[in-house]
Amino acid sequence: MKISVRESVGTHTLLVIAVFFAVYPLGSIIISSLQKASGPGIGWGNFSIAWNRGHFASALISSALVAASVVLITAIISCLAGYALATMRVPGGRLILGVLLVGLVLPYEVTVLPLYQMLSGWGLINTYWALILPQIGLSVPLGVFWMRAFFRSVPEEILEAARLDGASRLQTLRLALLPIAGPAIATLSTILFLFTWNEFLLALILIPDNQAVQTAPLALSFFSGTDRSSNPYVTAAAAVLVAVPIIIAYVVLQRRLITGLTSGAVK
Repeated sequence: MKISVRESVGTHTLLVIAVFFAVYPLGSIIISSLQKASGPGIGWGNFSIAWNRGHFASALISSALVAASVVLITAIISCLAGYALATMRVPGGRLILGVLLVGLVLPYEVTVLPLYQMLSGWGLINTYWALILPQIGLSVPLGVFWMRAFFRSVPEEILEAARLDGASRLQTLRLALLPIAGPAIATLSTILFLFTWNEFLLALILIPDNQAVQTAPLALSFFSGTDRSSNPYVTAAAAVLVAVPIIIAYVVLQRRLITGLTSGAVK
């Protein structure tokens, strides 16, 4: 279908405007982070001040540890549960899907107080587990629905061929399905990583007093609210430090992310 010049110009104009609004906030923060408070000019001094005073080294390590644990455990559970619900007759399967759907649409803010009371009773407040366990529980519904949808889209001939070769159900999953599930798993992992890294409310409620396990968003919040970071340029540098891992992860994984999101549309 031929596109007219007017339609092409209009489309590109809208895209340029959208890109501007998307890039402007990040660009303004980066520019602010390079400015010197003492006078005109640019430099990297704000990053050094923010890094040393905000203890972002341990915060970034904590965020990486929590995000990696949540993504790995959720991906394993989602693959196993999604495979079972997609290819087997699971007793109470519809009920399980209904419960997972409730977990998917229920605002997690309503679970914060019960989570705090439960984890406090277990003695897990201000530990890594206080973040890892709830975020696994919050991520599993999405992961199970995601992988179930993928496994249901796999041609039945692949499963039948595995059965004829004498493969067990676990062997079918490991040898026949997981090798072709790479884009779906990579996309799910990317989404979970982004959500987990940016999580703030749970960290604020469940690990407020232990600086050793505070994640990057929480450390940024505490840093920007103290008198020592009253310099807005230093605060901007701290925000860039927290955002850099997310930007790098997205740039590296964006092709797999887009491939996984669009693969279902072209099957």
